[in-house]
Amino acid sequence: MQRSLYEVMPEGRGVHQTQAVAVPSLLGMYVPDLLVAPEAALRGPGFFFPASDAELVVEITSQSNANHDRIVKLQAYATAAVPLCLLIDRRHSGRPTATLYGEPKNGLYRVLDAVEFGRELRLPAPFDLTIDTGAFPTG
Repeated sequence: MQRSLYEVMPEGRGVHQTQAVAVPSLLGMYVPDLLVAPEAALRGPGFFFPASDAELVVEITSQSNANHDRIVKLQAYATAAVPLCLLIDRRHSGRPTATLYGEPKNGLYRVLDAVEFGRELRLPAPFDLTIDTGAFPTG
């Protein structure tokens, strides 16, 4: 996923793994698996930056954190108005899915697309990237 994002990265942006982001209105700190943000936002002091500066967050569920990613983190990113959130859910109802959320409003996202692994999912501008979810590991 990260390599694919590098190919379409808008100028001045970076892709980062496990970079802490703050959602001050929830008094929370969250660590997405991947995020895309302006490089300038990541050069500030400290070990985190406001989640509202992120342009895309990616969460990949694991057995121990699936519900936290699906509910708590999704609401936090929507509250911070992160424009896009991709949830790669290997344990969704027994069949792996990738769900793209967007258009955050009042702490909620709208589902922009949801596909079972094996189908393509398209990230909109500024990324314009088609993701082959068949390449995602299912275990």
